[in-house]
Amino acid sequence: MNVAILGYGKMGHIVERVLRERGHGIVAVIDTEADWQTFADDFKKADVAIDFSEPSAAVPNMSRAFEANVPIVVGTTGWLDRLDEVKPLCAAHNGRLVYGANFSIGVNIFFKVNQLLAKLMNTQERYTAAVEETHHIHKKDAPSGTAIHIAQDILREVEALQEWKLTPCDHTRVVLPVTAIREDEVPGTHVVTWSSPEDDIEIRHTAHGREGFALGAVHAAEWLVDQPAGVYRFEETIALKHE
Repeated sequence: MNVAILGYGKMGHIVERVLRERGHGIVAVIDTEADWQTFADDFKKADVAIDFSEPSAAVPNMSRAFEANVPIVVGTTGWLDRLDEVKPLCAAHNGRLVYGANFSIGVNIFFKVNQLLAKLMNTQERYTAAVEETHHIHKKDAPSGTAIHIAQDILREVEALQEWKLTPCDHTRVVLPVTAIREDEVPGTHVVTWSSPEDDIEIRHTAHGREGFALGAVHAAEWLVDQPAGVYRFEETIALKHE
């Protein structure tokens, strides 16, 4: 498999290493607009592209991939408010896209546990929920796309909750508080806590490094090259299809 890497920060370097370890070739590494001009022809030779760029670059990168008939896996977050714009663009070019709030297999299992716990808590009026995420100081978006995904899943299951808000905000049965912490080089920690006067219930996912995200993205790329045109969520590539 020949791959184009879009975005060459820390994640791009790790993706490069994982690709080489798994025997794949790299036809282009594109990190700037100048790189697009230099490697445009090389990009078209890619079997698939993997994007870990920046929120502002993600949608333009997807557009270029669709136009070049290159399937693309997007690990970048902070752009999902434009998903309704991306889907018809992908369809117009018969493109292929995998996206997700988080490319860690463990986090996607965490999503499922969070959904189940929220469903059980829907009738428990003495408990209130809170979401907290901690990431490295270089992360552009806050809260993380993963935290937003977690919060939205809770809102879908708990009828009393009407919205999530970035703290500081009131911690009530109506508003779900989401706290975003930026600290040193933390790769990513997400915690959901349900609190009552009697006890707390907590679920937590802690990433030990960025390798899990890179491995998930490479797995998704390997999966995507054999799929028909369409827009896919990452959990579909690991048999954790969103319900």
